[in-house]
Amino acid sequence: MISTGKFAYEPKDYEAEKASNSYVMSLAALVAGLPLPIINLIATFFFFIANRKETYFVRWHCTQALLSQFSLLFINSFGFWWTAAILFDSEPITNRYFSYLITAFIFNLAEFITTIYTAVNTRKGIHVSWWFYGRLTDILCHPKTEIPGK
Repeated sequence: MISTGKFAYEPKDYEAEKASNSYVMSLAALVAGLPLPIINLIATFFFFIANRKETYFVRWHCTQALLSQFSLLFINSFGFWWTAAILFDSEPITNRYFSYLITAFIFNLAEFITTIYTAVNTRKGIHVSWWFYGRLTDILCHPKTEIPGK
């Protein structure tokens, strides 16, 4: 699910810190906006926008963090609105609802643990690429012609 390795260049300490902060931002937004799934995506998006002109290492990790939050938006929004329908629209509670909640919880827990792992290792300057999001990030995020430190 996760691969670690070398990046195209050795990131400097400030780059590692900014890249790590992209994951920390998504965790902080999760805590702050827990009932509303869109809050996580908005906070991560603004961090992405603020760092879109940074070095390739920072942009790459901001993009990967944004993509992971984008997929969580769909999972958590569906659960949020299903719960709202049960509370306010007399929708019945079914086994499918509980199954979905358990699945969403497991997915969120896995993403939470992965995000912490990635934030810690990225802060150390280790490039962490997630299974699906890493390849998609490679497609969306391209290095500029200059490589810092060269």
